[in-house]
Amino acid sequence: MRILIAEDDQVLADGLLRSLRASGCAADQVSSGTEADAALASHEFDLLILDLGLPRMHGLEVLRRLRARGSAVPVLILTAADSIEERVKGLDLGADDYMAKPFSLQELEARVRALTRRGLGTASSVIKHGPLSFDATGRVAYINDQMVELSARELSLLEVLLQRAGRLVSKDQLVERLCEWGEEVSNNAIEVYIHRLRKKIEQGPIRIATVRGLGYCLEKIPG
Repeated sequence: MRILIAEDDQVLADGLLRSLRASGCAADQVSSGTEADAALASHEFDLLILDLGLPRMHGLEVLRRLRARGSAVPVLILTAADSIEERVKGLDLGADDYMAKPFSLQELEARVRALTRRGLGTASSVIKHGPLSFDATGRVAYINDQMVELSARELSLLEVLLQRAGRLVSKDQLVERLCEWGEEVSNNAIEVYIHRLRKKIEQGPIRIATVRGLGYCLEKIPG
């Protein structure tokens, strides 16, 4: 899962980055509204955590531009302005949830999970595909209810493939979803992760098909 944090309080932003990365997310941070707008226009994210009081462009304008581009990425607003008027403005412009500072990191993580589930159109934190399942909350994968030992990178890769099961996912899309800014991950590295994941999950009807030159697809083999 790829998350953008738009927050100019660096102490708070660092805490959010540590918390989200520890939970298995790829998280990036910007500290101004103009940086947030540029990042959202050029990259794909699964969630935006947006402070309203950003310098150089107000958070509400960032949100307005995001929705004007037709993006449906879930947005969680953070602000010290805990007023009804601010909440109404944000929600009317297309925000999905709202938290006033100060807040509990544990509650924020739960809201992040809920928003990403909503973005995928599911009410459950468990994603299933045949005998394969992935608990996004506990960061654990199972095959026929038996836990599969996967590294953090393999778990993140599996999550992306499961979210798009039956559909082609390109190497560039995998890099975009798995990697933070400044993290060097080549297409060859993606091939290595895919190879390792295959050895652990390709049991029974589940396989990761390769479409040469295009990408990968998690699929069930007809039995």
